[in-house]
Amino acid sequence: MNTKPFLKWAGGKAKLVSFIEQFFPDKKRIRLIEPFSGSAALSLALEFDAYLLNDKNLDLINLFKALKQEKGGFVDYAHSFFEAENNQESRFYELRERFNASEDSLERSALFVYLNRHAFNGLCRYNNSGLFNVPFGRYKSPYFPMLEMHNFIQKSDRVALHCGDFQDVLQQAGSDDFIYCDPPYAPLTETASFTHYAQGGFNGREQQRLAELAEAGCNRGQNILISNHDIPFTRDLYRNARIETVDVQRNIAASGSSRRKVTELLAIYEPGNPNA
Repeated sequence: MNTKPFLKWAGGKAKLVSFIEQFFPDKKRIRLIEPFSGSAALSLALEFDAYLLNDKNLDLINLFKALKQEKGGFVDYAHSFFEAENNQESRFYELRERFNASEDSLERSALFVYLNRHAFNGLCRYNNSGLFNVPFGRYKSPYFPMLEMHNFIQKSDRVALHCGDFQDVLQQAGSDDFIYCDPPYAPLTETASFTHYAQGGFNGREQQRLAELAEAGCNRGQNILISNHDIPFTRDLYRNARIETVDVQRNIAASGSSRRKVTELLAIYEPGNPNA
């Protein structure tokens, strides 16, 4: 079953699935592992026998768990926040504060969907205290992804979920697994960094650690793909992988005139590559 993600996500790969898929090895698709799942665009679009989704963002993984366990009942609960009266600035900030204060997993998950569709550009960002801090998006009629959420539910019996460091799931991978890594990207400029989708951020040392683990996994027979910006830093970082590139439209900027195409690379670690 091929479906779109139900979450808006910065750098989401829904439009790049066909580009990425062409570099998967030609073998039986037993399990797809996404150590940085985000909206899980690849897992939702491609057919595998099983999936392992990991992310450091606990709210995201708890949302996936809510759909997997509560199914349609949770969809209805999340839908209840998409009332016209909740699509105004004062109410948005009340619900954002409610989300930040809540210790109820289902409530936080439902409000996470609300914030995803009502906050500016669908961004997911936390401050240093772990509080969601994206401002109101001012959308005329926010879309509730009912169909997409039900499609996730249909696939969820094959989905295993984990919240933690990417290394945890990479170490669980075997030679039959396909691994796609979509980490927070290396910044294009000194001021362009966007890494706080979960507490702790993702710095240059983390980028280096991921590349080292990918090389080690490749040497154990694993097929690993990593997406990132195509800049000198990442070219050097993935120098032992095969590199493919693609131009993409970036839609995070506040003004439409400043949104532009950038080049992304796909680092392909494949067993048998003499450089890996």
